[in-house]
Amino acid sequence: MDHLAAIRAAGAEPVDIRALFAGEPDRLSRLSASACGLHMDLSRLALPLPVLDQLLAACTAADLSGWRARLLGGEVVNLSEGRAATHTAERGIGSPADVAVAQAAAADVARIADQLRADGVSDVILIGIGGSALGPSLLNDALGRDGDGPTIHVVSNIDGEALHRALAACQPATTRLVVISKTFTTAETMTNAETALARLAGRRSDCIAITARPDRAAAWGAGHVLPFAESVGGRYSLWSAVGLPLAIRCGPDALSQLRAGAAAMDAHFRDTPLDRNLPVLAALADVWAAHGQGQQTRGLFAYDERLRLLPSYLQQLEMESNGKGVAHDGSPLPGPTAAITWGGTGTDAQHAVFQLIHQGTCVGPVEFVAVLEPAHDLPATHHRQLLANCIAQGASLLKGRSFEAALALSGGDAALARAKTFSGNRPSSTLLLDRLDPATLGGLIAFYEHRTFVAAVLLGINPFDQWGVELGKELANALLAGEDLGFDPSTARLVAQAGL
Repeated sequence: MDHLAAIRAAGAEPVDIRALFAGEPDRLSRLSASACGLHMDLSRLALPLPVLDQLLAACTAADLSGWRARLLGGEVVNLSEGRAATHTAERGIGSPADVAVAQAAAADVARIADQLRADGVSDVILIGIGGSALGPSLLNDALGRDGDGPTIHVVSNIDGEALHRALAACQPATTRLVVISKTFTTAETMTNAETALARLAGRRSDCIAITARPDRAAAWGAGHVLPFAESVGGRYSLWSAVGLPLAIRCGPDALSQLRAGAAAMDAHFRDTPLDRNLPVLAALADVWAAHGQGQQTRGLFAYDERLRLLPSYLQQLEMESNGKGVAHDGSPLPGPTAAITWGGTGTDAQHAVFQLIHQGTCVGPVEFVAVLEPAHDLPATHHRQLLANCIAQGASLLKGRSFEAALALSGGDAALARAKTFSGNRPSSTLLLDRLDPATLGGLIAFYEHRTFVAAVLLGINPFDQWGVELGKELANALLAGEDLGFDPSTARLVAQAGL
């Protein structure tokens, strides 16, 4: 990856963010951008503007414009599997053939949703795992409070406790089952589906199946099968029929608005110059932190209860996409790729993990996400305190506290002062949403998708396969079948202790 050699070399120099503000008068304007109701400030990251210029040049060297055109045009971008990645077609941007198929499927989703909303169904149990559960869970948690349709219960874990809790909250006579599996062979999903049917005394013909293999769902006996394209990856599938739970809970129009918001971000990503392009700028900062500075963690904290599942959703999107060690051609990569994505909800996280962020020895960028307009009608002090805490955390990470200031606060006790000293100069970014509605949430998710894609292009990896997910599944199946694959002594003993 010759175009990243200069980036790695620049990363050898320490960066004082506070000095950057003093020496770069246009820093705030160049490292801030807005689109689709989102406003991002990257200026408090350890990204000097000359390095930003190098990264923008690297985009040209890596043919980002060509890769972007191929992605949005429905051409092959998933080289290891020889296919396109057509999730943007689900929201109207792609090849005409892909868009036409997606629009026809969207009409079926709306019809099924309207039918369930009118049929006296009180609850829907959605069974899936990975992208078949994380996307619907995020949408339901963020937007479902204001919905007037059936209550959605998402079950993903094979642990029977998860299914038990969902079943206990439902009345069998008014509960419907939705089974989501791209292959319709996922072991956890199919096991949970069979158990749920037995406990609900239901029939397979009463189930709705959402899958890229409608033949398998039909053979299983599902009464309604909603297909989506094989070229839509699981972690990108919420735009397809997998978004049905949102349409059930909040109505088909909510799903249409979600897709429209994502399409607006697609258009911004496609049409906006790279140096003002929101996903591009964020991705360049990510590549610089991980590849240039060796910072391999990225914390994300949502200062809005409705976005509490966003960190979990992004863990799959970012780490399953870019958690790779080889380039397109199979050659080893010369540096780090995806950071470890983690996070929580503000202000809860402030009382849990922020000690490490402020004074610990593991330093990496922190991203704060907040919504300017509250959705509740409680006293304004709630939202004012929430936003004040969000903004103050980023400011304090940068500002820190000197030993001298801490000494004055500690009555001259040097040991105590050292404990109260904050190094500062710790990187953070802030993403503000005007409001949280279906369109803005759609734009937010699409922003993170394109951000992940841009980083992959610069790093030279394929973000659309996930071979690393498969090995553990293969070994689990072998254990359940009683096969001895020459396991290590520790595994052999654990197998015996577990009675497998």
